[in-house]
Amino acid sequence: LVQHAESGGGSVQAGGSLRLSCVVVGYWYSTVGWFRQAPGKEREGVATITRSGSNTFYADSVRGRFAISQDKAEKMVYLQMNNLKSDDTAMYYCGAQLRGDSYSLRAADFGQWGQGTQVTVSP
Repeated sequence: LVQHAESGGGSVQAGGSLRLSCVVVGYWYSTVGWFRQAPGKEREGVATITRSGSNTFYADSVRGRFAISQDKAEKMVYLQMNNLKSDDTAMYYCGAQLRGDSYSLRAADFGQWGQGTQVTVSP
């Protein structure tokens, strides 16, 4: 059984930065992705990184502002978020890819979610 645990969320002002961390508990066998869900909205893909670390994929809304990285030795996946905007306010989750194409950002293709970490960006 693979699980994930997120941390690093918080409250920042617009333009600020946060770094989220996700620990992979168990055997790391798949692409790991960061997703977010705002109240009343569906979970959406933010960024993914392949198990090898050689490929990353980003949602258009965060490309150029967010960066996903990993430390395989520590079994960690990070999401560096810069120039945060109010629209980035959401609960952020990490999960493993279970199906779909390698470049997928569809929440339905991922699972084994952690409990999430809240990011709140004030104007």
